Amino acid sequence: MPKMPRLTALALTVALACPSLIAAQPSLVPDFDTVPVQTQRMAPLIQRFTSDLRSVEHVNDIQHGLRREAALRELYSGWLTRVRAMDTSGFGIEDSIDHLLFTRTLEHRLKQLDFEARRYVEAAALLPEVDALIALMEARRALDYQDGRASADVLERARVALAARLDAVKKDGARAAPGVRPVVANRAAAILDRSRESLKAWRDFYADYDPQVTWWIVQPYEGLDKVMAEYAQALRDKLAGASDPEAIIGDPIGREALLADLAYEMIPYTPEELIRLAERELAWCREEMRKAASELGYDDWRQALEYVKTRHPAPGEQPRLVRELAEEAVAFLEANELVTVPELSKRDWRMNMLSPQAQLQAPFFLGGVDVWVAFPTSTMPHEKKLMSLRGNNRHFSRAVVHHELIPGHHLQHFMNQRYQPHRNLFRTPFWTEGWALYWEFLLYDLDFARTPEDRIGMLFWRAHRAARIQFSLGFHLGQMTPQQAIDLLVANGHERENAAAEVRRSFAGDYPPIYQAAYMLGGLQFRELHRELVQSGRMSNRDFHDRILQGGVMPVEMVRARLRGEAPAADFKSNWRFYDLGR
Repeated sequence: MPKMPRLTALALTVALACPSLIAAQPSLVPDFDTVPVQTQRMAPLIQRFTSDLRSVEHVNDIQHGLRREAALRELYSGWLTRVRAMDTSGFGIEDSIDHLLFTRTLEHRLKQLDFEARRYVEAAALLPEVDALIALMEARRALDYQDGRASADVLERARVALAARLDAVKKDGARAAPGVRPVVANRAAAILDRSRESLKAWRDFYADYDPQVTWWIVQPYEGLDKVMAEYAQALRDKLAGASDPEAIIGDPIGREALLADLAYEMIPYTPEELIRLAERELAWCREEMRKAASELGYDDWRQALEYVKTRHPAPGEQPRLVRELAEEAVAFLEANELVTVPELSKRDWRMNMLSPQAQLQAPFFLGGVDVWVAFPTSTMPHEKKLMSLRGNNRHFSRAVVHHELIPGHHLQHFMNQRYQPHRNLFRTPFWTEGWALYWEFLLYDLDFARTPEDRIGMLFWRAHRAARIQFSLGFHLGQMTPQQAIDLLVANGHERENAAAEVRRSFAGDYPPIYQAAYMLGGLQFRELHRELVQSGRMSNRDFHDRILQGGVMPVEMVRARLRGEAPAADFKSNWRFYDLGR
């Protein structure tokens, strides 16, 4: 008789001793009736495009390369021509939505190539001979034969040119590049860093393996690598003012670009209207916070907020609290039949802790596949440690955990991999962040926050999302500086270090200009849709939320069309005024 594996034997022993453990464990296998059957025409085409895009980007992986741009432009243009020529007369609502969104996405990606090319050209004046280095690296990806001497010549010319610029910047500082904005200098430094990393991979490919190339490039490469590192640092220190990791450098895009971005996201409001919307939502939050503060015996909501900030877990206890809050949220959802939570989705997330460096831009939790927890570490300076404790108190965390996990980002990610996965190509923060924030609205209305402290914790975040609309749109309109944005958040109750980190994250260039506004705006869209379809009695809460998750990622106005059974016209133009601004 074969020997039973140790773990299997142990599991069997436990099961025999405690049979109730097996009976109590829900199945991870779904009901097969809930597994979608593929009947859509557009879905496999979009999946094919996504695979083709991965292939093109896989081999054309040198950022800012002309071959990369040409390959992507060919891919987008070719697909766009074919998609526009399709006969859509027999399409149902799912295919009609996909056809509209796919066409719109391809058009947008072509515009983004133009935008990225303009940004590179702006920075290229600070990067002599870097174009030639990029061409050299792209040639290897294209499997072109590399001549050792010719390659060495390219490296040496770049070293000499960059060394000359380095000396000028060291000597004259900003006078060496008159008229160059700090954000452009910072962008040039980032391009140089990426090019340096790619150049190292280029060198490593030939090192020792190809004796002819190796013999020629050893010295030129080593000299160039040193100059590239020093020059990137000089650009940050002398021209961008970004040597301090806590520096905030932004690049306002202007009103016309904001209007174009809002139109692409199907938000038919002007930036000025959205700022008025944010002011109204913020006033509502202030009144609710005043009521909660009164219940706690405070005359001023700021005093109550300061009290709430003192109620933080002890060092080492934050992970335990996160687990408890996650389980509490799921139990509330199921008890109130709000949304279907697949058993596997409750078990397939992990918890990670954010490093002190990461908390410079993410002072609170992050989430998605997993949850990333913010809490002070022993290495933080004392004052920052106290601010982090206060900013990650148990009542603030209560709203953050269900935003990042279930029913928020983790449940979204889980469902997006299983229902309409081709629509991940249409990813938009108005759906992703809007859904997670919408649940903060709904759970607040359903008294998930049982105590005044919990209500203040949830209202703090709601007010923060309104402030994000104000400062992000205000900044890109040229009406607010990063420092004024920080002051706005501090006035709303943020710790100053945490406020600076939030603004730094918003303006660092890692997020699209209207990303921060998308939280509350998307949440308000879902809330209005809930009023139309659930509060009117047309759908149950569970059916409403399940159908949204099973529909995949798309602008919320398309979610509305899908749930209402209204296929969009080929010449569709956004017109859903989901928020009444009055006069």
